[in-house]
Amino acid sequence: MPKANVTFEDIGVTLSVPAGTRLIEISEKVGAGITYSCREGECGTCIMKIVSGMDNLSERSVLEDKVLQEQMAGQNQRLACQAQVLGGDVVVRPG
Repeated sequence: MPKANVTFEDIGVTLSVPAGTRLIEISEKVGAGITYSCREGECGTCIMKIVSGMDNLSERSVLEDKVLQEQMAGQNQRLACQAQVLGGDVVVRPG
């Protein structure tokens, strides 16, 4: 199974995970400071900044696009509960 490397810039931790893992699951495993509420992509509390590696994440769903627009999120932000790592290297931080 393909692997991906995810780095949480705020806490300086990098973890190798199976492709297809959601960022929120990785965050919980390493104790990163990403807050969340619904885990369904509706509340928008788990917005995180993708510092690098956006191309290594799954495409935004219609729901995620809607929530990010409502939250006035930037192009480099994703919902941790929706974004899946597909491979390669990804660097993230809260916000």
